[in-house]
Amino acid sequence: MNLTQASRFSWRVLAHHGVQNLGINTLIAVVLWASSPHAHFDVQWVYSQAIGLSIWLIIDNGRFFVDRDSPIGWPRGWKGLALVAFGIVVGSVLGTLIGDAYAHQQSWVRMFANGQSAALVFLMSFAIGGVISYHYYVRGKSAYYQSELALIQGHAAEAQLKLLQSQLEPHMLFNTLANLRMLINADPARATQMLDRLIAYLRATLSASRATSHPLSAEFERLHDYLELMTVRMGPRLRFTLELPDELGALAVPPLLLQPLVENSIKHGLEPSVAGGSIRVQAQRTGDSLVLVVSDSGVGLGDGPIQETGFGLTQVRERLATAYGGAATLELLADEPAGSLARITLPLKP
Repeated sequence: MNLTQASRFSWRVLAHHGVQNLGINTLIAVVLWASSPHAHFDVQWVYSQAIGLSIWLIIDNGRFFVDRDSPIGWPRGWKGLALVAFGIVVGSVLGTLIGDAYAHQQSWVRMFANGQSAALVFLMSFAIGGVISYHYYVRGKSAYYQSELALIQGHAAEAQLKLLQSQLEPHMLFNTLANLRMLINADPARATQMLDRLIAYLRATLSASRATSHPLSAEFERLHDYLELMTVRMGPRLRFTLELPDELGALAVPPLLLQPLVENSIKHGLEPSVAGGSIRVQAQRTGDSLVLVVSDSGVGLGDGPIQETGFGLTQVRERLATAYGGAATLELLADEPAGSLARITLPLKP
């Protein structure tokens, strides 16, 4: 069972509730003092604080013992009503005795000498205690539902990331197998070498758990394996550089985040060029953001509108939106003096 913060004892929450009750009790004392011109304010204040705090302490602490398993931090059903009634009765008696000790009087004797007066006091105590208890009940229930909603949204986001990842892995594999098929007839020796690289890459990739995130260092390791695999096919036409500062290696990112961008650079930037070119992958910290850049020296984006509707780019955008909402961005730009540049900006989580 998922227990929210409202269902756990917390000194911070208890102190916050205590300050609220001090303010409410002071307001009640002011109203009673204003309606009784001959009463002393300090006496009214002590009575209000003693009764109010006694009721609150019994109810607010008792809820953790009456129904320990309640996810909303409040006893369910008749137990909650019984706790409120018990707290109001016992708290009223205890608080009145404390006030009597301060004022050197016997309120109970005078109160019960007049039945109407006694009924009024208990009715007011039940009304105020019931309203305050209901307020905390509603807050606890609201916190529980908000926690459950966040948990459901988290599970949905995790499932969406896994779905997108499961779609992306076959896409990469099919592209690689298509390249391998072309190489088998043209250069069997290189095809065998590429197949060996592919087996090693798949073993390293598929043996890992299908987590929704992994360290940035692992992302760069898989990227290195993939680029080595592509180097077998393209030979000297493909050169690459990976730049990952040590202090950024432990940062968590979604798996296969950069590989679609590298595939895009190879397919649309380097392969159309007779001379090939180079790919450079960089990670750097800029303020409170992690910036990941994939640039190539290929044929570039051309003079027409930038096309960002490919499967790989679409997958990257959807995964960023799922994992980070609107806090992450992907930009596809023309690089200087030639080639293209893809830049991902992610928020650094505290």
